[in-house]
Amino acid sequence: MDITLDTLCSGTKAEILRVGASGEIRRRLLDMGVVKGTHIKVVRVAPLGDPIEIHIKGFNLSLRKEEAKTILVKVLGTVGDGKPMGGFFKRRRKGSEIE
Repeated sequence: MDITLDTLCSGTKAEILRVGASGEIRRRLLDMGVVKGTHIKVVRVAPLGDPIEIHIKGFNLSLRKEEAKTILVKVLGTVGDGKPMGGFFKRRRKGSEIE
């Protein structure tokens, strides 16, 4: 099911399908890694719904509700469902110090 980012609850994992913002806001979102195909996790939502904090590409990003309304996502699951977020976790190689 495709919905906008502002409707997700804390702990929801999703994949970005489209960024509908325009102008300066769109450029800033794209520069911060909010691009099609990226997996995100909603960390927390403020009591009144603004701002929304997401985990994306190894860092947390807070978005205004108006910005989040422009981002179309596909829900992948919830935290604790046992499914990795894909791309966020690097696998440890045997005999290697790199994670």
